[in-house]
Amino acid sequence: MKVLVPIDGSAQSERAVEYAAENLNPDQIVLLHIIDPVEAGYSAAATMPGYSEEWYENRKEEAQSLFAEAEEQLGSVDTETAMEVGRPARTIVTYIEDNDIDHVIMGSHGRSGMTRILLGSVAESVVRRSPIPVTIVR
Repeated sequence: MKVLVPIDGSAQSERAVEYAAENLNPDQIVLLHIIDPVEAGYSAAATMPGYSEEWYENRKEEAQSLFAEAEEQLGSVDTETAMEVGRPARTIVTYIEDNDIDHVIMGSHGRSGMTRILLGSVAESVVRRSPIPVTIVR
């Protein structure tokens, strides 16, 4: 069984990684990190020349760090990593459709406060649109 676990550095995504390894006994876990370009536009610095390239490079470095932490947490489980750019819910569903994924395990939410209200629940959207089973971990 090939399991997709979207990770974003939140406590919920860390619990999703744990859950996938401890409860499903997968053949492989695919760790997916999504860089949302909309986030780059929420800062006053976004108007400065070169900001978007620097912002993107910083997000890629953060993703590599998240992958390393999750792979360490998984130990001997066969893992694959993927980094995509786009809106999180849509990108997760597209990744599911384009790859041979059997199950998705994801945190209940990676955002909090006003951002979560404004952007909606990624997990809820994935559950509604996914063609495969999705387990939400709190």
